[in-house]
Amino acid sequence: MKELNFKQELTAAFGQPISENPTQVMVEAAYRHHQLDWRYLTIEVGPEDLESAVQGAKVMGFQGFNCTIPHKVKVIDYLDGLGESASLMGAVNCVVRKDGQWIGENTDGKGFVSSLRELTDPQDKKVVIFGAGGAARAISVEVALAGASSITIVNRSPSRGEELTALLTDKLPCSADFASWEDTYSIPSDTEVVINATSIGLFPDLDARLDFDPDSLLSSMVVADVIPNPPVTHLVRDARAKGCKVIDGLGMLVNQGVIGIKHWTGVDPDPSVMRAALEEVFG
Repeated sequence: MKELNFKQELTAAFGQPISENPTQVMVEAAYRHHQLDWRYLTIEVGPEDLESAVQGAKVMGFQGFNCTIPHKVKVIDYLDGLGESASLMGAVNCVVRKDGQWIGENTDGKGFVSSLRELTDPQDKKVVIFGAGGAARAISVEVALAGASSITIVNRSPSRGEELTALLTDKLPCSADFASWEDTYSIPSDTEVVINATSIGLFPDLDARLDFDPDSLLSSMVVADVIPNPPVTHLVRDARAKGCKVIDGLGMLVNQGVIGIKHWTGVDPDPSVMRAALEEVFG
């Protein structure tokens, strides 16, 4: 069997040109480790050819595929159904063949929650999320579904921040509020989980920092950064210096890959094998 990975450019997803697609390296490392006779292919598909590619993948017997920017929303038009979180988010990054139909899922947020659960249960936690884009949307929906008691969305653009807050409040069992990010943000002392879901600090902008007060970090907080490149961002360093438990961007990437492989093959892959493959790619 085969899976198909739609992408626009590696630079859009990972921040720098890389000779190999890190997701492909990670997934195929898992296939080899578990002796699965599968392949994960990276195939560039333009927006004008998306429908044909989706139909072609079904005809050729593909078991599923990932899709990245700019296809995460438009691909829904060509699918047969959606999972719960993908429906709530209005975005798909993983498609699975089920009884001959294409079902759209979103593993980004699920991957993050899997990483979070390695350090703390999100149930009844107070969460602060920087950003209101696609990553923030996926993560906030899954964190809400996992039982977080409250989520604060911190964002520069009020319209996007308020839109995401409204989604969480209206459709999920979670209290949510929006905090305008006009000045240096101070994290409330009762916060239990802090998440950077922006691209601030992504290669090549290695000197870029989140505009927040590092002194507002407390050792009791779990701090997560979704940026995979570099895995050790300024936020990760600041949080470790304060004694926080930390999740780096590779954790989310590995765990969403684990979920995708389980969707396609039915096998629970070894995440340590997948992370080791990513660490080799990113040095």
